[in-house]
Amino acid sequence: MSTPTNTPEDAERLIESLAGAWRPRDPRRLRFHPAFFDLDAAGRIAAFDRAAQLRQMEAALDPDGLSTTARAVLARLGG
Repeated sequence: MSTPTNTPEDAERLIESLAGAWRPRDPRRLRFHPAFFDLDAAGRIAAFDRAAQLRQMEAALDPDGLSTTARAVLARLGG
């Protein structure tokens, strides 16, 4: 697999997109966010770190201490 090369601006946009809570869904198979494949390993690590920070901030602002990801998972589970 080749390593993607992006401008710093493109990489930042992709990191921000990947760090968000939205993911494509398909009940028949595992899906990855499209930005995942457009980033190199360092970009994916940066996106992970940013996502962890965002989830902590979301949970701190939520009355139940839940992130948007936790709420989405609970909603899908019916809880």
